[in-house]
Amino acid sequence: MVRRVTVPGLFPPPRYAHASVVEAGTKLALLAGSVPLDGDGHLVGPGDPVRQAEQVLANLGEQLRAVGSDFAHVVVTDVYVVSGEPEVLSAVWEVVQASGLSAGPHSSTLVGVACLGYPGQLVEITATAVVPEGT
Repeated sequence: MVRRVTVPGLFPPPRYAHASVVEAGTKLALLAGSVPLDGDGHLVGPGDPVRQAEQVLANLGEQLRAVGSDFAHVVVTDVYVVSGEPEVLSAVWEVVQASGLSAGPHSSTLVGVACLGYPGQLVEITATAVVPEGT
């Protein structure tokens, strides 16, 4: 169903795959960006990208369950962080790694950006996941 590829001639990625191949006919879920808002729409972790990343991943888990998938079936993510500092990006990536999302490992891009859609928002993650058969 999914084949994850780490290219031998390229630098070994830190807990992600260079590519993920999904068989034709496999059901995919294309998820909107997960944001650090609680169920009432309040920002979680103002000023704290690590706390926001934790909330984003919790919300992403809910999105995945709603479509019959989970972190193990994620094939690609884009992780957006409002920062130009490698230390901040690395801190958010450590939260992603610890979440189990990188267990695949999935293919991912980590990007520092100038701003995101909600006031005070520092982290957002988009994802594409396989939906296992029977769901």
